[in-house]
Amino acid sequence: MIVLQAAAFGFVAVGATVVVLTRDPLRQVLAFAVYGLLLTILFLFLQAPDVAISELAIGTAALPLILLVTLAKLSENKHE
Repeated sequence: MIVLQAAAFGFVAVGATVVVLTRDPLRQVLAFAVYGLLLTILFLFLQAPDVAISELAIGTAALPLILLVTLAKLSENKHE
């Protein structure tokens, strides 16, 4: 189990780096959603299911959806 936790920490570190280094806002939101999923898996390995469920709902689904809607509205306003 310790090996899985170490691997999950490694994936989270790589995912965070990818989110920070991504320049395109749309790709950054998608990378952020994947990062939220990686955090969910890490929390499951750390035996924190309540935190994992919260991260799954907010970090993987709700916040990226809000950001995608915001980007769509900004793109719509830019073309007008």
